Amino acid sequence: MNDIRKGIRFSPSICLTHSCNLDCIYCYQKHDGNNRMSFETACKCIDYIFNNVPDDMNGVEISFIGGEPLIEFELIKKIVEYTIENYKSEQYIFYATTNGTVLNAEMKQYFTAHKDHFVLGLSLDGIPEVHNKNRSNSFDKIDIDFFIKTWPNQSVKMTLSEYSLEHLAESIIYIHSLGFKEIGGVNLFEGTFDWSDPKYIRTLIPQLQELVSYYVENDSLTVNQMLSRKIYVCEETNRPKRKWCGIGTGAIFFDTDGTRLPCPFITPMTFDKQELEDILKTDFNNQANFIDDDCFKNCYIYPICPHCAGANYLTQKTFKNRDKSRCRIQKLITLYCADLQAKRLLKNPKSVSEDKLYYTISAVKRIREEFLDEFRDFADIM
Repeated sequence: MNDIRKGIRFSPSICLTHSCNLDCIYCYQKHDGNNRMSFETACKCIDYIFNNVPDDMNGVEISFIGGEPLIEFELIKKIVEYTIENYKSEQYIFYATTNGTVLNAEMKQYFTAHKDHFVLGLSLDGIPEVHNKNRSNSFDKIDIDFFIKTWPNQSVKMTLSEYSLEHLAESIIYIHSLGFKEIGGVNLFEGTFDWSDPKYIRTLIPQLQELVSYYVENDSLTVNQMLSRKIYVCEETNRPKRKWCGIGTGAIFFDTDGTRLPCPFITPMTFDKQELEDILKTDFNNQANFIDDDCFKNCYIYPICPHCAGANYLTQKTFKNRDKSRCRIQKLITLYCADLQAKRLLKNPKSVSEDKLYYTISAVKRIREEFLDEFRDFADIM
């Protein structure tokens, strides 16, 4: 069933509990241990999912989330058994992101036996010092080798805080050294960073420089999510107007009481009742409701500029307007994406396919022309 992850898939999420055993310093959720899903409600969610798979989707990836989903391990087992018994002919896979701290011997045995259709993704923030600062001194409670051995191709999710920014390169290199091939979730556009403050830019530039050098030298590694943008896409002449994510269509979310919401960010753990009511009035099939026209018309890197629709609503009270306070950091990251791709290309001209080569080179030139001068006062950045 793992092959369904290679195509476009329906990706619903089921919240098993609002409870979490950690208190991460950057968490935006409000945790209530009394909110947990019943098995009856879970079965209704599973039935809805398989009766509403969009025609253009290549299978289903059901994500269990929380809180910490493995707190509800017994419920997980019952849901998996119910799905296997009732949807034998369907293509699906289960997934859960976990902090890894409640994983015991019984769970390891279960997930090892079911590893072909159940994947666990570990949240790991880097070197032990950083992880412990961010995530409640939990590093030594994680069996890292279990995750690498059981799912060797699964990425690890890394989240940044203001504290960990100065350790960014060291932490990414450390995670790779543990044996993880891919690192996802390194999103500098989230969190409490005020990117108008020059100190963050000064801190980040040497981190990005070190990472570019590391990935050029170790060019067989998959570049972490932050630096892996496909810059050649910026050269498209006919930009499609489409949502960045599958909010409301391909990424629905079921809360613990079975309430269906548009995505895992849009939940009672993040928004109050009135805000949720207003959000649910949105036509999620209408792409225009999610297009920032100013960005679309005027920003060269619009097609590769990542953002979270839910986070936009949290700060802007609308899905249409992106949070422009993040623009500066997106430009800086894109500069180093271009720098990395240019240096890898010089080292190995075959690292870019022929059909993308011209557009990649053009994008490198344009990105430097547009953004390099803005950061020259901070350092000799390239």
